[in-house]
Amino acid sequence: MGGPRLVLLGRPGAGKGTQAHRLSDLYGVVHVSTGDMLRDPQSTITAAGSAARAAIDAGELLADDVVIALVGGRLAQADVVERGFVLDGFPRTVAQADALADLLAPGGVDVAIELDVPPEVVQARLVGRRSAAGAAGRPDDADEVVGRRLKRHDAEVAAVADWFERRGLLVVVDGMGSTDEVTARLRAVVDRAIASS
Repeated sequence: MGGPRLVLLGRPGAGKGTQAHRLSDLYGVVHVSTGDMLRDPQSTITAAGSAARAAIDAGELLADDVVIALVGGRLAQADVVERGFVLDGFPRTVAQADALADLLAPGGVDVAIELDVPPEVVQARLVGRRSAAGAAGRPDDADEVVGRRLKRHDAEVAAVADWFERRGLLVVVDGMGSTDEVTARLRAVVDRAIASS
C-alpha cells in the first residue's frame, strides 16, 4: 500500500470518528469505518444488511466472519491500496486482528493508536450525543445500550490492544483535551511511525 496503514482504537465515544476524519485529511488516507458502513442506508438492501443494521442499532456485535468479509472487501479496493487507510472500529476482537494481519500480509499496519478517555467521560459524551440529537440520534447511543457497549469494550476489545502491544505496534495517546490537542498528539505518533517504517 502506498500510504500509512493506521488503526485507531478506543472506547465508544472516545472521539475515534472525529480523529480518523482528521487523520484521513492530514495524510490523504482512506477512513474505513465499520460503523459508518453498517449504518449506511444502502446496507439494508439485502436481508443480511438489514439484520446487520438491526444488530448495530441494538448495540450488538456482528459475527467476526461478517465483519472480516466487509472490511476485507474494502481494504482490497483500489483507493485504499493506493492511499493507505485509517481503520475506525476494526478490529474489535482478537480473531479480527488475526484476520487483519492475514489480509495485510506481509506488510501489516504501521501503528495502532489507542485513544485513552476514561469510561465516565465517554459515557457522558455518548448520552449527551443522544440527547443533543433527539429523535434523530443513533439508536446505539441510548442509555442502556451505552452501558452495554462500554462494558463489552472493557471486557473484550481491550484484548485487541494487548494483541497490538505484544507486536510492538500499540501507542496509547491521551484522548482528553481539545480536538486540536488530540490531533496534534496523534500526528506526532503517526509521523514517528512513518519515519521508522
